[in-house]
Amino acid sequence: MTNFGPLTRAGALAGLMLSAFAAAPAVAAPADVALLKSYIGEWRGRGVVYGASQESVVCRLSLTEGNQDKVNYNGRCTLAGTNLSVAGTMAYIESSKRYEAAMTSNATFNGIAVGQKRGSGLTFNLREREKDEDGKDMNISAQIQLTKEAINVVFEVVYVHSGDSLRAEVPFSR
Repeated sequence: MTNFGPLTRAGALAGLMLSAFAAAPAVAAPADVALLKSYIGEWRGRGVVYGASQESVVCRLSLTEGNQDKVNYNGRCTLAGTNLSVAGTMAYIESSKRYEAAMTSNATFNGIAVGQKRGSGLTFNLREREKDEDGKDMNISAQIQLTKEAINVVFEVVYVHSGDSLRAEVPFSR
């Protein structure tokens, strides 16, 4: 069984919140921009990380208006004394006809999530392959569902060499 160290847990938390979204200029239809801006505000989340043990995670996320029809966000999660900070921007990219969210964090995890409109909300999916602090491959997947009154995050890390996994589920509300 894999021993999930502080950097691995921090990497898992990084997937809980989108940060640093698409850097390309965003020229979008008013309805696409309005949908993104409908999530502006303060969000709080409390959930569970499942792995070798089960641990509680507490998060907060602030979404603010950015430049060029983008929405910026900053967030922080706390898990077993480990803090993770993330920051970024969400945008609708007209040239590719999709929503994008790029992620950076104080952990080793970075990535770009592609979003699709689903009903009256948005769903972002992210799939990456990274290396952990020991240089071992891990597959990372995240799904972030933004609905009218909630943001739900499910994040999973699977260690290629062992098959062990780490899964986080955090619902956010205003």
